[in-house]
Amino acid sequence: MNYSRLALAAVAATVVDGVYGYLVYGQVIGSEFARYPAIYRSNETQTAYLPLMFVGILFAMFVAAYLYAKGYEGGSGMQEGMRFGVLVGLLMVGYVAGVDYAIMRIGKRMALYIGLAGLVEWIVIGTVIGLVYKPVASASGVTSRRAAGV
Repeated sequence: MNYSRLALAAVAATVVDGVYGYLVYGQVIGSEFARYPAIYRSNETQTAYLPLMFVGILFAMFVAAYLYAKGYEGGSGMQEGMRFGVLVGLLMVGYVAGVDYAIMRIGKRMALYIGLAGLVEWIVIGTVIGLVYKPVASASGVTSRRAAGV
């Protein structure tokens, strides 16, 4: 496993996710969050929690990059990353959007926005991780089970 590229992929994914989160969750659907003040913090009160949020995102991106590296099958980084992102995104749609709708007092539209935004978010994150992470070539030059014909 290429640990330096794994760390670089995690940092790149964190930066991209921060930008995505600001644009999508903050700007595009921010007004939808505001409809549920008993559940979501206001923009004014969120600021104090941003450092913790970014530490959590960075931690999650290290885990995501590690999972990507363990499942890497030897294809193009972009394709492998998108596949990984779709799978994690679908997991998040079912787990986060579905569970949030079931236990929070949010509307179907909010659940749909969370699910769709999360799916796209993870496709973007997966693609970034796939483009940045590069496996370490073995002594024979084989970097994966697929390349080895396994």
